[in-house]
Amino acid sequence: KKPSAVLGFLSGGIAACGAVTITNPAEVIKTRLQLQGELMRQTPGSKRIYTNSGQAFLHIAKYEGIRGLQRGLGCAYMYQIMMNGTRLGLYDPIKHTIHATLKTDPSKNNNAVNIAAGGIGGILSAALASPLFLVKTRLQSYSSHEASRVGQQHYYRHTVDALRHIYNKEGLRGIYRGVDASMMRTGAGSAVQLPLYDVVKQKMIHIGGLENGALCHGLSSLISGFFLCIVMNPFDIISTRMFNQGGSLYKSPVDCLVKTIKAEGLSALYKGFTAHYLRIGPHTIFTFVFMEQVKKVFERFE
Repeated sequence: KKPSAVLGFLSGGIAACGAVTITNPAEVIKTRLQLQGELMRQTPGSKRIYTNSGQAFLHIAKYEGIRGLQRGLGCAYMYQIMMNGTRLGLYDPIKHTIHATLKTDPSKNNNAVNIAAGGIGGILSAALASPLFLVKTRLQSYSSHEASRVGQQHYYRHTVDALRHIYNKEGLRGIYRGVDASMMRTGAGSAVQLPLYDVVKQKMIHIGGLENGALCHGLSSLISGFFLCIVMNPFDIISTRMFNQGGSLYKSPVDCLVKTIKAEGLSALYKGFTAHYLRIGPHTIFTFVFMEQVKKVFERFE
């Protein structure tokens, strides 16, 4: 039976919204760390606003409060529904279609098919959700405390105001600024995360003897989330900077990559890695655990 894309979209979107409520503060911290010192080589001994994830959390909480830590949450909900709803919802149907086309057995694990399905779903979801990722990045990078500001600052009242402002100033091209970087980021991430989650979950059930329940889903998510973060962080840095730029600082993802390495060194591609994993790890766990439970609820009504 071909998996339902609608069921997958609903369960993926609902699960991701639950997860992002918990992990959004880590996303705000990661965004600030990634923008700090943009195209500037760090001088030894120079003072930085944000030194690490823990200090950044306390700093934002002190000067901006819970509103600062949850900045962009409304947009994050919309983004998660569009991006993870599409990405997770299409994963199983795309796998089924590839198996049907190749006339291979869908019940047997095929890493190549899994990677292709994850990558295709990620690219399609990023193309749809890119405008929301753009707005979310700009909302999260903005600080109401002047001394805490890093990167270029964009003040918008809310998501609709941001989309209207960007469209009036830059047109449709501005709304889809950085879509190529976003497609690379999500395509690479999904090609790693979803197949790896599948493989680890199966190994834990068949070899580790775990039940197909919350513990198994949580451990599988934690492991796949770590490797996802390693692969995705450089793409994430490029996406964040392209989305947050005003004017034409970067012409393309490649131009952004070259300028970043030239100005800040290779280590700049892993700026905010800890904050990224503190967001990706729990987000992956909560998303997959919630999704498995939501799927079970929906399946009872089928």
